[in-house]
Amino acid sequence: MSIFFLGWNSQPSTLGSDIKPRWYPLNMTTSVLGKDPLCPVARSLEVLGEKWTILVVREALAGVTRFSDFQQRLGVAKDVLAARLSTLVEFDVLEKRSYRAEGERERSEYLLTDAGRDLGLVLASMAQWSDRHRPTGFGPVVEHRETATNDTLHIAFVTSGGREVAPDAVERVTVPARSPR
Repeated sequence: MSIFFLGWNSQPSTLGSDIKPRWYPLNMTTSVLGKDPLCPVARSLEVLGEKWTILVVREALAGVTRFSDFQQRLGVAKDVLAARLSTLVEFDVLEKRSYRAEGERERSEYLLTDAGRDLGLVLASMAQWSDRHRPTGFGPVVEHRETATNDTLHIAFVTSGGREVAPDAVERVTVPARSPR
């Protein structure tokens, strides 16, 4: 019996032949989609779930566009960074463009697409969660503020009428799948 450890591109586990973590879906061996290819969280993790990917997006949201700057700011191995950038380009989170600085060879830069910019809300939500549940003792290191008013913002569930709803008052409802467009 083969056992696979949870991973976005799963590799054989070293846990042993009769040990399966209780959180690991039975038939998930090559994809996080497992038995539910429509799951939006699993589909997101297919793109964003590898180590370093979210941090690459964080740096892109901060204005980093060049490979060398990503590498310097993150301290990630060049081959790993190249793989993460390639995945983000493949899934239209980043767009790869060529540029040439005066007197230098042609290079590539990586610019956020609409899909990449939309991840700003995801990263802000992750930061808010981390500040609440994994505090450093120094308080938040990042605040999100409205440009026009400088008011501090937070992530919340909000009704279509604009009323904020507490997370424990939110029900997750599975809706019938529609035909692909």
